[in-house]
Amino acid sequence: MLCVFDVNETLLDLAAMDATIGGPELRREWFGLAIHTVLTVTATGGYRDFAGIAGDAAIEVAARHGREVDLAEVAAGIRALPAHPDVEPGLAKLREKGHTVVALTNSPLATAEAQLQNAGLAPLLDRIFSAEQVGRLKPAPEPYRQVVAAYPGERAVLIAAHDWDIAGAQAAGLETALLTRPGVHPLPGSPAPTYTAPTLPELAELL
Repeated sequence: MLCVFDVNETLLDLAAMDATIGGPELRREWFGLAIHTVLTVTATGGYRDFAGIAGDAAIEVAARHGREVDLAEVAAGIRALPAHPDVEPGLAKLREKGHTVVALTNSPLATAEAQLQNAGLAPLLDRIFSAEQVGRLKPAPEPYRQVVAAYPGERAVLIAAHDWDIAGAQAAGLETALLTRPGVHPLPGSPAPTYTAPTLPELAELL
């Protein structure tokens, strides 16, 4: 099976950005605004570099709260995110079972490669894909389709901790697995994910 992983929040822990952004509440507001922007840009048929979106969102959220933010620190923090504790054993288990394991992210390819290398996950991945390569952000179908096209004939499952990412992959014809980290729930009114589990090792047992 081709296991296609989202990166930010699915593999990597954004809580490490709390000090840079201004605490957990502001960090959640920041990333929520970034994703809202991604969804708006995608729905209106456009494309923007996700790194730029994240930077603009950081500036906006800081301004809302009378703060300032250093974009260089934001960029450095994003590249240095640690993996969630369950990720390395989960990826290892998937590889032991013979699955192909790749990453698919909205982040620019260079950023994603640095993130996964710094987090120690790159050796556990067969390949890293970016939405940048097709000029469309997830949940548009093009990013998912580019991965599937690179592995013709393989059954593919998108693994993510985001309901919108699950919906995008479903629409593109992939199977889906929702990683129900704290606060993560299926998208109301949408088809249920093919698989659901709270940790990656538990999910690996289902695949």
